[in-house]
Amino acid sequence: MARKKRSTNPPLFPFFHQGSLKVVLGVVAAGSFAIAFGQEKISQWMSLTPSTSNSACLEQFYRDVPPYLIKDSLRKDSYPLCFNGFNVMYSGVSKTPLWVAESLTPARLSQKIPREDSFHEEERVKEQHRATLADYRGSAYDRGHIAPKADMSNNAAQYDSFSLSNMVPQAPKNNQQVWRELEEATRALVTKHKQDVYVITGPTFSGKKLKAIGNGVIVPTSVYKAIYLPKTGAIGAYYAPNDNSLQVKVVSVCYLEEQLGINLFPQLTEEQKRNTYKLPLTANAVKANKPLEYSHWDAESQCAEDVAPEQLRALQRQFKSGGSTATASGTTLDAETQDAIIKQLIEALLHYILQLMNKS
Repeated sequence: MARKKRSTNPPLFPFFHQGSLKVVLGVVAAGSFAIAFGQEKISQWMSLTPSTSNSACLEQFYRDVPPYLIKDSLRKDSYPLCFNGFNVMYSGVSKTPLWVAESLTPARLSQKIPREDSFHEEERVKEQHRATLADYRGSAYDRGHIAPKADMSNNAAQYDSFSLSNMVPQAPKNNQQVWRELEEATRALVTKHKQDVYVITGPTFSGKKLKAIGNGVIVPTSVYKAIYLPKTGAIGAYYAPNDNSLQVKVVSVCYLEEQLGINLFPQLTEEQKRNTYKLPLTANAVKANKPLEYSHWDAESQCAEDVAPEQLRALQRQFKSGGSTATASGTTLDAETQDAIIKQLIEALLHYILQLMNKS
């Protein structure tokens, strides 16, 4: 019996011959979903855009929207505080910030000023909720800046950065080595890549028995720094135990949100926050012409739930009444920004699909 001759020509669509038609259809569906979902998110952002008057404080947040405390217990005795160059959600329970927000730009970081230490207590916080200089004295912990002094572009901002409402009790090696290097790496992303970077930094408190210093200033179990680069969609977070181990790992924003009970970037989609990029651990690791590489899609962590627009507007009003005297420029979503958002959503879904294919 004659054997059928095998064709030497490659199949017209080898991709389909590998059983990948479903994947292609999934990509098309994912793209359609991303466009529809992105347009819905854009509409929500437009409704949250504040008026140009009295909104300078909000410019430290991406799209003017602050992180939102999902966990009810975090809201007890909390203080939204607007400073020059950064904003704080302060807790009168832990007597530390819960988060600190900054908008870092190349223009901002081009301004260099000499360091002048001026640690001081925050008078806008009620006395019973206030951390004091005496609390840290002899504690064996550093007064660790959450928004670092080196991020500040003028003397007023530098002075504000030394408020104890911007401090946590930090292990010396963590503060002076690991965390300093991560702060330098974050600034290098701004200056070497010439991109804006939005940063949310803060402590975590886990476990039933927490240490405290002085008159009840709680010592964090770890510290985090979440960053987002709108131009490229690169996103991720540093997460380090608050000890002298010199350990640090890079995690997704969703991972952090699950630990914290805080929606760190309410204006980003879950798909965006599951993306995790390879963040640099030192400034020398940042190369001017080399964009951040993609790491993985976090399919395991529980992202923070969405927040209703009216709740976000109420939070915006709290920060707008914080007393910032800077002049706001106002924000709009131009066509280029809208296209970038939708592109990032599509890329996020494609990364997830490719990750599933590699596992199969």
